[in-house]
Amino acid sequence: MKLVDEIREEEPRVGTRKLVHRLKKHHGREVGRDRLFTMLRQSGRLVKVKKRFEKTTYSRHGYAVAPNRIKERKINKPNQVLVCDCTYIRLLGRKFAYLFLVSDAYTRRIVGHHVSRDLSHYSAVIALSKAAAWLQAAQGVEAQGVMHHSDRGCQYCCHEYLAALKSHGMESSMTDADHCYQNAIAERINGILKDEFNLDAEFVNVNQLQTAVEHAVEVYNTKRTHWSLGLRTPQEMYERAA
Repeated sequence: MKLVDEIREEEPRVGTRKLVHRLKKHHGREVGRDRLFTMLRQSGRLVKVKKRFEKTTYSRHGYAVAPNRIKERKINKPNQVLVCDCTYIRLLGRKFAYLFLVSDAYTRRIVGHHVSRDLSHYSAVIALSKAAAWLQAAQGVEAQGVMHHSDRGCQYCCHEYLAALKSHGMESSMTDADHCYQNAIAERINGILKDEFNLDAEFVNVNQLQTAVEHAVEVYNTKRTHWSLGLRTPQEMYERAA
């Protein structure tokens, strides 16, 4: 239980099956899933289910939309498709801030993010620019030819954002009408940050929120394992593909 508490200092909502894997891989401790579940329950350490979140997408606009260009595409390597989304975060006094994320679809790594006080396209462009800069600095690749996939939110459909995509040589892809599940990877990453890293809390101010976001993104990228990645972290997937 002491090791469980240490692991949960950085991943407060990591579940039983991943704990079993983590305890064996990093600490050399073997314990059965059912036995660990019982110990967690008896000690009051089971993770409680949280409520779902509200929608932030406004798609009733007059901008042109792109077709879903990744629907039939097999994503089999990093830097092939970037998925984007934004989510709201509560601030004290019934106020809100917004987190814009750009992630690699294959590795699930967050490669660009930005915290904003509004939902304007400027914030989405900042997150995109950070992603393009990260690809160049960390991966040594240009964003040229990378597919950009998002929902039909006005931030991603407006002329200014499409101009930013064009400047990076990226091609736009969007979900079909009323099919948010077609951006499931981005939605899932949003949910993980809020559900598992407590970004669904109410923050005193934007500075406190930014600190929490930076920590959550770092831990998510380097320590949070995914079943879809064979219990590897996003960073391990990038290194494995290098």
